[in-house]
Amino acid sequence: MKDRPEDMLRQMFAMQEKLNRRIGVDTRHMDERARQEWLLNFCRAMSQEIAELTDSVPWKWWARYQQFDIQNARVEIIDLFHFLISAAQVLGMDAEAVFDLYMKKNRVNFQRQESGYTTKDENDNRNLSVSR
Repeated sequence: MKDRPEDMLRQMFAMQEKLNRRIGVDTRHMDERARQEWLLNFCRAMSQEIAELTDSVPWKWWARYQQFDIQNARVEIIDLFHFLISAAQVLGMDAEAVFDLYMKKNRVNFQRQESGYTTKDENDNRNLSVSR
C-alpha cells in the first residue's frame, strides 16, 4: 500500500470537497444559516442511506424472499462516507480534525467501558474539541 491511512483520509476529504463544489455546494464559504441548512440536508441524506443499507440485509422476518446483498451494503457504506465527510466539512472539520476528535472520543469510549459505563453522563464529551 503506497499511501498511509491518514493520506487516504485526506484524499477522501479533498475529493468530497471537489465533488460538493461541482454540484454547487461550497462548504468553506457558508454563513450560519447555510451551515444549518446543509448539515440538515446531509443528515437527511445519511438517514436515507442507512435505510438503504438496512434494506441490504434480510430484516423482514416474515418474508422468505429476501437475500443478503453484501455488494449493495458496501456501496451504501461508501454513500454514507460521502455525506458524513460533507457534514464534517460543513462544520469546518478537515481530515486531521476528524482524526484528532475521533482519537479523543475513542479514549472516552474506552474509559466508559473500563469504568463499567453504569450511568449516562455526557459531561465527558464537553471538553472534547478540535485542536485547530
